[in-house]
Amino acid sequence: VQLQASGGGLVQAGGTLRLSCTASGRTFSSVALGWFRRAPGKEREFVAAIAWNGFSTYASDSLKGRFTISRDNAKNTVYLQMNSLKPEDTAVYYCAADTTLIRVQEAPGYWGQGTLVTVSS
Repeated sequence: VQLQASGGGLVQAGGTLRLSCTASGRTFSSVALGWFRRAPGKEREFVAAIAWNGFSTYASDSLKGRFTISRDNAKNTVYLQMNSLKPEDTAVYYCAADTTLIRVQEAPGYWGQGTLVTVSS
């Protein structure tokens, strides 16, 4: 699976962004997909994941309240809608894929390049 992320940029606190990640290669509809992020000076962390059937999971309730992961299998694309952005959301965001939801959360085998999100205060 090859993954291509896009949609990052500079936004003010309280604003919104939607990240996209388009996949090619393996049958898209059969894989689980996820988003991770790495903030400056920090370790990469899990953000959200979605199974082939649309079941989704998030790193925390606080993220779940502001971020929404979704997928469009017809477009081979997974999205991360980010609302009410905070300066602490500033990070490079990566999409990832693997065969199961557990795998994509813990140790995905496929990674896209990152897209930078910067939230100004």
